[in-house]
Amino acid sequence: MDSGSRWKTSRRCESNGRMETLPSSLLIQDILMRLDIETLCSVSCVSKPLRLAASQALSTFSSLDLSAFSPDPDLVTLTIPRFPNLKTITVDCLHLVDTYVTNILGAHVEELKLLKCSSLSSHVLASIGNCCPNLRVLVLELKDTGNPKLFNSNLAQLLRGCSRLESLCIKIRGLMDYADGFRSIQLHLPQSVKFLKLRPILSMSLLLDVISDELIFVIANSLPFLLELDLEDRPFKQPRVPQDLTNIGLQSLSLCRRLISLSLVRSHRNRPVYFKNINDMGFFLLLEGCKNLESVRVGGLSIVSDAGFGSILQSCRKLKKFEVRNALQLSDLSLIENLGGSCALVELRLVSCSLLTSAFLEDIHSSSTLQVLDLSGCRSVADACLLSVSSINTLNTLDLSGADVTDSGLAVLGKGNSPIARLCLRACKRVTDRGISLLLNGEGQISKTLSVLNIGGIRGISDEGIKTISTLALALSELSIRYCHNVTDASIIELASESRYVGGGKLLKKLDLCHCIGLSADSLETLKSPNFRALKWLGVGSTHLTDKGDAALSELCSERPCLTLCQGGCEVGCDDGWQYHRSTRA
Repeated sequence: MDSGSRWKTSRRCESNGRMETLPSSLLIQDILMRLDIETLCSVSCVSKPLRLAASQALSTFSSLDLSAFSPDPDLVTLTIPRFPNLKTITVDCLHLVDTYVTNILGAHVEELKLLKCSSLSSHVLASIGNCCPNLRVLVLELKDTGNPKLFNSNLAQLLRGCSRLESLCIKIRGLMDYADGFRSIQLHLPQSVKFLKLRPILSMSLLLDVISDELIFVIANSLPFLLELDLEDRPFKQPRVPQDLTNIGLQSLSLCRRLISLSLVRSHRNRPVYFKNINDMGFFLLLEGCKNLESVRVGGLSIVSDAGFGSILQSCRKLKKFEVRNALQLSDLSLIENLGGSCALVELRLVSCSLLTSAFLEDIHSSSTLQVLDLSGCRSVADACLLSVSSINTLNTLDLSGADVTDSGLAVLGKGNSPIARLCLRACKRVTDRGISLLLNGEGQISKTLSVLNIGGIRGISDEGIKTISTLALALSELSIRYCHNVTDASIIELASESRYVGGGKLLKKLDLCHCIGLSADSLETLKSPNFRALKWLGVGSTHLTDKGDAALSELCSERPCLTLCQGGCEVGCDDGWQYHRSTRA
């Protein structure tokens, strides 16, 4: 059938109101194969012919990504049979139990990412080990199983069964002690592993209480092919020697001469905890063997000075990503000396480093590679840096959360050449509606490229600022205005207006209204279909939008099977808090 005949057939079937009467070859090749995974799965629920056609279309995929939304069990049962060509699977498992997950496993699976597994037991570990002998990449997010002994047994079975494993990332959320799981890693972790990520989600690591010399010794001596190492702990109290990581442990990592990515982070929630037994000498010793690092991420270093951080920038000539968090002694000095005007970094993240100011950014404008700049929590960074930042032609992500920027600084950014797609101004207390207007009316690149904007916690933002965003930010797909107390129902009406989509702009997919106390329950009607037709996530925690009860919220979701409506105050997308938050589903 030529293209003209196909078009006539399609128009004839469309006029009859029954797309499923299309010839299967036309339906699959010319229509279904052009849809994304999410839409294809949704189409499969419409009718039996479309379900069969969608399944046939899906059978041609070698990769399946269902992480953009949380599929329900019926959708998984209907659309994810055991396709022989499916080698890579990514699933948001928020609403799935063991049975539905184990049914998608098989020897054909080489990469498996199971995210937000709030209802899965540790038995899924054993099932993966039994069913996926060719698995090379595993990412798994589990909740606390409540039975460490059973968990460790299932973990050992996973490691024994997946002898070809190259990349392992396991996260667990809970309060139980899984320290014995460290022995499973020590005894059964395949030498083929090149990427290892172990980090906590709530309070402690999956396999250890703290990052210690003992753990690092085992990793350095057991994994000769290690390319990437990502470790993060979150201890309840400050660890002491010999349980803590010291310079000696850090030096042992110099044996991993193939290492290209290193992440060692100590984070905290309720009380400050640091790596107090690592100083500049630890990094000097590490870098004697690890000079090929392309990515370095460190956090919680209290006594490492500019000399230690500078040694990383000086020794690692291939460094593309550099991230430092909660460093008490990092100042502008080492950054000015080692970055200067010839910065070759792609990502630079300096988070909650209290000694940093705008000074180190004055010469960074000549960078031809920098794409991500994160200065969140650096409260002494101010407007002075934005002239240089706005001249970086490659910059697409800028985070200034909590910085001392003002409306005048946003005016400079709005006139610049940086094609910024993601901008975070959260808790920038000196920003007002006027600053938003200057940012988007500046005729620079950002008014055309901005797709993700976070202006949460700014008291100076009102309906006027939201109207500016609605009118001028045509590419916007994600907006967070949480804790903007001066925003009222008028802003929701404005965002629902079709005028903001003129020019081919994207539809709003994620909207965070948490703690917007100026909104009334009447806004619930504005949020209903056909308004916000592309919405996939909506945060309404601690607002009057919940006053009408769960029935009204469920009605809001009834025409959007892929919408998650979060009442728990989670960050956008429920990336954090996936186990405990409440979400209303259709």
